[in-house]
Amino acid sequence: MKDNVMQNSTVVLFSGGQDSTICLIQAMREYEFVHCLTFDYGQRHSYEIDAARDITQQLGISSHKLINISVLNDLSSCSLTRKHLLVSNFDAQQDTDLPDTFVPGRNILFLTLASIYAYQLKVETLITGVCETDFSGYPDCRNDFILALNTAISLGMSKALIFKTPLMWLTKSETWALADTLGVLDFVMHETVTCYHGIKSDGCRQCNACHLRNTGLREYLDNSNAIKHSLYNKQNLYQTNMKIDTSI
Repeated sequence: MKDNVMQNSTVVLFSGGQDSTICLIQAMREYEFVHCLTFDYGQRHSYEIDAARDITQQLGISSHKLINISVLNDLSSCSLTRKHLLVSNFDAQQDTDLPDTFVPGRNILFLTLASIYAYQLKVETLITGVCETDFSGYPDCRNDFILALNTAISLGMSKALIFKTPLMWLTKSETWALADTLGVLDFVMHETVTCYHGIKSDGCRQCNACHLRNTGLREYLDNSNAIKHSLYNKQNLYQTNMKIDTSI
């Protein structure tokens, strides 16, 4: 029985934001046991950590680990790690190659540490809410990056870990549709922190994260049936499970 439980467990990288909360709630329907992992890297929107604690308590998650990785803050200078640097509003960032909120190496470090944690737990599946369709210009949210890192880590650990990305090909409106089909639309709307300034729910309404979140929500509420249909088609089309051959 113990082996069966281990095989039906997962580690969810959990920030307390919209995307990771939807991934967590979906994982709770699919796995017998869910381990949540939240990272404190000294981010300016640290209220998301409080939201992560509150959400896991409300959902009855018994395994929620907070890891301090402040070394990332020491190494990376951007508007999410330096409070004296301003977070650009949505309109001001459209012509830049990388947004000022990009934290170099963040997902590399997150997924590497989460893989070590999963290895110790004898869990083979990790879930992250990264998305290439609405990815805010972050190169470490792209599918090619996830595939490459998944392969590298699996090879380095000689263990076929699986990185699942349930939101990879969804638009923000389709992500809201997923929350609705899971029956948690209101919960995600009111309990999560996506805003780069750490403001719950609708946020500041000015930063890029708020723009993506709120525009997607309006699009969904205005055309919910069509977007649910689009979500259904995409879920049937894409397979997010990736078995890695460590013998390569």
